[in-house]
Amino acid sequence: MNTHATTTAEPSRRIGRSILALLAGFLFNVALSLATDILVEAAHILPALGQPLNNAQSAIATIYRTAYGILSSLLVARLAPYKPMGHALTGAAIGMVLATVGVIVTWNQNLGPHWYPVALVVLALPLGWVGGKLWLMHLARNTT
Repeated sequence: MNTHATTTAEPSRRIGRSILALLAGFLFNVALSLATDILVEAAHILPALGQPLNNAQSAIATIYRTAYGILSSLLVARLAPYKPMGHALTGAAIGMVLATVGVIVTWNQNLGPHWYPVALVVLALPLGWVGGKLWLMHLARNTT
């Protein structure tokens, strides 16, 4: 067996698995968020897309997006080929950057209170940490 070929192929496979873990977490979060948005809009809890939210509606959206942030970070950590917390935090950092872009792009639009998109930015990294920590706790519990 050619050990050189094996050792050089392994980092490439790990990078690919890392990218897939991050992509899976992102798609999971987007799918859950969009599905919930559709359901709460259909139930007339939130207004139609593009209409401004009030404070209570923003709080509702923050709550379910918080839960989805934790779950998606947990998924990223679970799928990570190594360093699950690092992967969870990397996914959260990407989410924070995307949320920051969202704040900048929508700041002057009348979509609701400014605290809501800012909260998504501020919560991104802590939620990533919680998701990663939950996975590490699961691993610790199952290895003893």
